[in-house]
Amino acid sequence: MMRILLFLATNLAVLVIASITLKLLGVDRFTGQNYGSLLIYCAVFGFAGSLVSLFISKWMAKMSTGTEIISQPRTRHEQWLLQTVEQLSREAGIKMPEVGIFPAYEANAFATGWNRNDALVAVSQGLLERFSPDEVKAVLAHEIGHVANGDMVTLSLIQGVVNTFVMFFARIFGNFVDKVVLKNEEGNGIGYFVATIFAELVLGILASIIVMWFSRKREYRADEAGADLAGTGAMIAALQRLRAEQELPVQMPSSLTAFGINGGLKHGLAGLLMSHPPLEERIEALQRRAR
Repeated sequence: MMRILLFLATNLAVLVIASITLKLLGVDRFTGQNYGSLLIYCAVFGFAGSLVSLFISKWMAKMSTGTEIISQPRTRHEQWLLQTVEQLSREAGIKMPEVGIFPAYEANAFATGWNRNDALVAVSQGLLERFSPDEVKAVLAHEIGHVANGDMVTLSLIQGVVNTFVMFFARIFGNFVDKVVLKNEEGNGIGYFVATIFAELVLGILASIIVMWFSRKREYRADEAGADLAGTGAMIAALQRLRAEQELPVQMPSSLTAFGINGGLKHGLAGLLMSHPPLEERIEALQRRAR
């Protein structure tokens, strides 16, 4: 129920911000062949969704995962967690992020936040219970790598770009079908809306493939950062432990999946929509790097 409310609140915020922006730009709607206005219209809505999600990402992450922020450590494990993140952050050249633990049996962790000096790093209770201190440190280093590399901002901007062009070309296709194929000369007919929705579905899948390709590339870079900060052996060991637990389902909100240490496993065509490369390939990449 909470995730549904968060989804609705986010979309309402996007609509409000986009509407105000379009009013200020004097581009309330697209008509005719004014492709410049159409591009502005699509860019506002395309970037509004990704940027609003980015700016409220920490709040949404806490609410959707039940992450408990460690403000005052109550146990030696929490004290160690804070000290480790502080050390890794200092070595990575970023400001100390908020640190939290979320209640999940599967081993996972994530980083989020709108910039590298205002981030959140959280680990699952299951990971803390079953991983060795060196492995936990490597996982934290991987997430710090995401933050230091600016991956949250980068993927949000990429998402905004592809959203823009999906909307843009879908509406051009809808207009073509409505005006040229169906010969409708009175506003936008049913053909426009049906063709636009169809084009958005098809182009949306292609756009997701592009975004996930970038996400997988950033994952390799985060692994490299983790190896630099925590040691290649520890980073490989952490990934091997994750591979040993591969059968456990990964339950993470979709908005956080790209920045989790473990993104699940898909095969075949679905593999193009993976946010993470297969763990075997990530391990091999680190082993090649260490030679």
